[in-house]
Amino acid sequence: MRPFTVHTGLVAPLDLANVDTDMIIPKQFLKSIKRTGFGKNLFDELRYEDEGQPDQDCSTRPLKKDFVLNQARYQGASVLIARKNFGCGSSREHAPWALDDYGFRVVIAPSFADIFFNNCFKNGLLPIVLTEAQVEQVFTESESTEGYALSINLADQKVTTPSGDEFSFDVDAFRKHCLLHGLDDIGLTLQHADAIRTYEDARKQKAPWLFADKK
Repeated sequence: MRPFTVHTGLVAPLDLANVDTDMIIPKQFLKSIKRTGFGKNLFDELRYEDEGQPDQDCSTRPLKKDFVLNQARYQGASVLIARKNFGCGSSREHAPWALDDYGFRVVIAPSFADIFFNNCFKNGLLPIVLTEAQVEQVFTESESTEGYALSINLADQKVTTPSGDEFSFDVDAFRKHCLLHGLDDIGLTLQHADAIRTYEDARKQKAPWLFADKK
């Protein structure tokens, strides 16, 4: 998992509340567990005029021109801002996979669904809760200013606007540690690789028959 320290990125304003995980990545795209390849179908029903299918070439599909991610000024956005209760609905981990694969590193909203919020941290995506007033300010400024970018400093737990306004945000200390060091569940386990090998070697000595080749 990529470490997250300081990130400065273009903001894409998604002016919707109660965005559920089926809206983030529709059910027909959940067949793969590779964690990659979902970005082209992120917000599929909002982005395209037709109904998408797995393994479909999206480059020729008709776009909904008014949707934020289809507008030229927001191409390359890596910070998504939305309204309250983002990520509600089913618990599919494909939702943060799709956001990450598209290129987002940060999602900002006044509130998140709990399971989605937890899944973000496990996949290197930083969900940030700001007040509704702060979110409204970012919406207003990002929509009125082309190229509007936020800087997010995880160590300091600060979001900084282009004008220099700073918003503090809370983050659990353990989750912060994992993001700063790029540690997912596997990475955390591998920190104890030497102890695991020592245990396995001792186990092989005590019960060698468990490790004998079976023909």
